[in-house]
Amino acid sequence: MNALFNLGNAPRRPVFAAVALGLAAAVSGCSDTHVSRASQPLSRQMLALMETKGVAPSSPMLIRGFKKESELEVWKMRPDGTYVLLKTFPICRWSGQLGPKRREGDRQSPEGFYSITPAMMNPESHYYLSFNVGYPNAYDRAHGATGGSVMVHGICSSAGCFAMTDAQIADIYALARESFAGGQRAIQMQSYPFHMDARNLAKYRLDPNMPFWKELKKGDDHFEATKREVSYAICNGHYMFGAQAPEGATLDASAPCPSLKYDAQVEQRAAAQERAEKAEVAEIVARGERPVRLVYKDGAQNPVFANRIAEVSHPDALVPPLEVWMDSPRNGAGAKSRKLAARNDPLLVAEAQAKASAQTAPPLSAPPAPANRFSALLGSF
Repeated sequence: MNALFNLGNAPRRPVFAAVALGLAAAVSGCSDTHVSRASQPLSRQMLALMETKGVAPSSPMLIRGFKKESELEVWKMRPDGTYVLLKTFPICRWSGQLGPKRREGDRQSPEGFYSITPAMMNPESHYYLSFNVGYPNAYDRAHGATGGSVMVHGICSSAGCFAMTDAQIADIYALARESFAGGQRAIQMQSYPFHMDARNLAKYRLDPNMPFWKELKKGDDHFEATKREVSYAICNGHYMFGAQAPEGATLDASAPCPSLKYDAQVEQRAAAQERAEKAEVAEIVARGERPVRLVYKDGAQNPVFANRIAEVSHPDALVPPLEVWMDSPRNGAGAKSRKLAARNDPLLVAEAQAKASAQTAPPLSAPPAPANRFSALLGSF
C-alpha cells in the first residue's frame, strides 16, 4: 500500500480533522478528483435518515459484515451510547469461501473483529475510495495468518476484499470521515460468515469452521445484548469477548490470558442471549434440519446486483454455492466431523433423535457459469 497507511494513529484532534478533509494536506500527489471524492458531503437522503434515527453525522459508527447474505451494516451511536442500525448496504462482491482468511493470495474475505483507524482511510484509491479493515489482527497473527491490505472499496471487484459500488463506498467513506472528525479514534468492524441466527447455526453446525464461528457468536451475543461496541481481549489464541485487560497489562495473543475484567451485568445478558439461541437451534435440529456445508466457486454478491454482471470481477464464479450434505453416509468427512462434534455439542443429541426420519440426498449441482468475463483492475486499493 502507499505511504498513507504509515501515518500511525496519532491521538490529537487535528488528525481527525485532516481525515475529514480527505487528508488533502497530508498526502502528496493526491489529484483533485481523488480529493473531491474523499470530501463529498453526506447526501440529503443520508442526513435525513440520520435525523429519523436520532443520530448525528459526527457520532461514532460501527460496521457489521455478513458474507453469505452479502450485506454490510452501518450502525451509528445514539446519545445514550447504544448503537442503532443506520443502513444495510448490499455487498456488490466478496470472494473466497465462508471461513476465516488464512494466507496471502487465498482470495478469502476475512472474518473476525477488526479496528479501522483514521490512517487506514485511502482517498487516493484506484478503486474509487477505500479503507483498510485491519487484517491481520492479533488473533489472525496468532494463528499464523498472512497477507494484508484487505479493504472495503468501490469498483465491485474483489480478491479478498469487500467490494461495493462507487456510490455505496462514497456514502460509507463519508460516514466514517465524519465519525473520525467527531473524535472517534477507531471504528469496530465485525465480520461474520452469516447472520448468527439459530437457523444458520443449525444448518451449518457440522461445518469445519463452526468452532471458530461459535467463538464469533459470543461477540455477536454481546452486541445483541447491549447494542454497544463489543470490548474484547485476544489471548491464548482466542477472542475473549466482554473482557478488558488490567490497566498496564500487555496481552500476548498466543500466551495464556492474564486475569481479565468483565462486567457482570453484561455477561448475564450475553449468557441469556446465548441460552435462548441454543434452545432455538436445538428445536430446529429436532425438526430435522440437515447439516450442510456451502462451497462457493469464488464468493458471491447480493442478489440486487444479479443483472449487473458486466461490471463485477469474475462473473463466471457467481453461481449458487454447492450444498454438501454433512450427514450423508457417503461423506466420510461429514461423518468424522459429526462424531467429533457430538463429543462437545449437546445440540447434536437432538439431531441424533431426528436422524431416523432424515432422508439422504445427493449434493446439489451448480448451474452452468455465465459466459461473460471481467478483467480485474490493476493498481493499489
